[in-house]
Amino acid sequence: MTPASAANPNNLPPVLRVALMRHLPLYRKAVFFSLISSLLVLAPTLFMLEVYERVINSRSNTTLVMLLILVIGAYVVMELLEVVRGEIMAQAGLALDQELRTRLFDLAFEGNLRRGGGSGNTQVFTDLKTVREFLSSPALMAMMDVPSSILFLVLVFIIGPWLGVMALVGALIQVVVAVRTERRTMPALTEANRAAMQAQNYAAGALRNTQVIEAMGMMGSIRERWMGMQRRFLQRQAEASDHTGTNNAAGKFIQTSQGSLILGASCWLSLQGGLLGGGGMMIVASTLGARLLTPLTQLVAQWRLVVNARDAYRRLDALLGTEPAPEPGMPLPAPKGNLTVEGVVASAPGSPVPILRGVSFAAKPGEVLVVIGPSASGKTTLARLLTGIWPANAGKVRLDGADVFLWNKEELGPHVGYLPQGVELFDGTLAENIARFGSVDPAKVAAAAAMVGLGPMIDALPQGQDTRIGEEGAFLSGGQRQRVGIARALYGMPRFIVLDEPNSSLDEAGERALLDTLRQLKTAGCTVIVISHRTSLLAVADRLLMLREGQVALFGPRDEVLAAMQKAAAQAQAAAAPGGANAAAIPGGAA
Repeated sequence: MTPASAANPNNLPPVLRVALMRHLPLYRKAVFFSLISSLLVLAPTLFMLEVYERVINSRSNTTLVMLLILVIGAYVVMELLEVVRGEIMAQAGLALDQELRTRLFDLAFEGNLRRGGGSGNTQVFTDLKTVREFLSSPALMAMMDVPSSILFLVLVFIIGPWLGVMALVGALIQVVVAVRTERRTMPALTEANRAAMQAQNYAAGALRNTQVIEAMGMMGSIRERWMGMQRRFLQRQAEASDHTGTNNAAGKFIQTSQGSLILGASCWLSLQGGLLGGGGMMIVASTLGARLLTPLTQLVAQWRLVVNARDAYRRLDALLGTEPAPEPGMPLPAPKGNLTVEGVVASAPGSPVPILRGVSFAAKPGEVLVVIGPSASGKTTLARLLTGIWPANAGKVRLDGADVFLWNKEELGPHVGYLPQGVELFDGTLAENIARFGSVDPAKVAAAAAMVGLGPMIDALPQGQDTRIGEEGAFLSGGQRQRVGIARALYGMPRFIVLDEPNSSLDEAGERALLDTLRQLKTAGCTVIVISHRTSLLAVADRLLMLREGQVALFGPRDEVLAAMQKAAAQAQAAAAPGGANAAAIPGGAA
């Protein structure tokens, strides 16, 4: 498999390249301006020649003034062209960002879902920023000046073939320096970038857990580990900088030397009568010979930008090649809440080990189904399947007959309420969090808050619903965050609701409010799935589902399941009694 096919296993169109090529007219315009600006660089040389040949001989002040006006005008035009060229490329970068940012956000989001959640990978946004900024960077501007260098080389050949050969040899040596820079700096820069990302992600993870680190005295160890990552990053970066600095100095030496060498060779040719245009062409040839190396010298100096942009491009290209952009499916009617789970087999994203094995059950509107079971029996995995967060390896989860995982979540989401086991809130107002950061309807926010008993707390806040709760709800207690999470799940009275451990952080009053909420949801005809370890919620349950080792151990009406559990417990107790196990093992015994 080639590297390209490995990066794009589905043979999708090169999205990033197509997006870049879409702005080809802008690039051509910028290259044209670069050519004109490069030609205007000769203005000082021509001005000097005209002063010596015309002004000195004629002693004309008028001629001097006119030449000054012309050369200053050339300087102004040259700088304006540079500004316009930069604006054109900045516009191309912004257009690229606007075209790709939504798709890249969705891909990063979906990738985090496939990894099973967590802090996520924000490198994709850094890569997009790197590529966007490279489009208006000095490195790319130097690349755009290469056509001018080729034109200068042709002009030097016209002035004197041997001068052209000297200029060409200097250019080839500069290319060798650039290749040497690439080979010596790229591995170090790539490793430095990787180490920098690791150090940054580690530091971000540590900052998210400052309370645990402080309480248990882990600061020294965590800091030392981060400093080790940082040292590795700085070491590799310093190595790359050393190579770049050495090669940059070599490139500048070649450029400076070439101008003097061509001037000396031009003088010799002039003395021999072999220089086209006379002695004045010595200065022109020397200037052109030095200028044609300028883009290569600038590239060597900016090589870190080139390597970073290339690495970012490759990562973005690989990410965009993983799967095609989703096509809008046929809209489906709002669900009524009829849930069917058909022989589901599921595992965590990226893991071949199944967590759920052959799980089947059903629930209908107006029912509360409580899922119970020991730890690691698959309850949270089931919640993620029911809401379409994770796909099933086999079997289907259907809501009103439609596959929940394939259902457009922006279409289905308003009809689904979900409370994860770990409540995640976002920096914003209380109302924005409850309203899911959509259009805030104060009446619906108040109704959802009242259902979970948040009304008095909101009324006591200085800004009411508009009170900011801080990042991850930092200004709220654990119980308050739990209630806000439940209110968010109930916002707009969705028809299908999944609550994973909704009472884990609630006090006695909170549990009573939750029981009242579940009764209201039943009356409203909602389908409610509750995962809980506590027996207090069994009072409102219509059905019970017991999971054990990823399989359905018991399922049915609440009283029947409880009776079966009590019978199984009594049998286990009898078997564990003295002589019970032996008796149970003897046919016709007391068991």
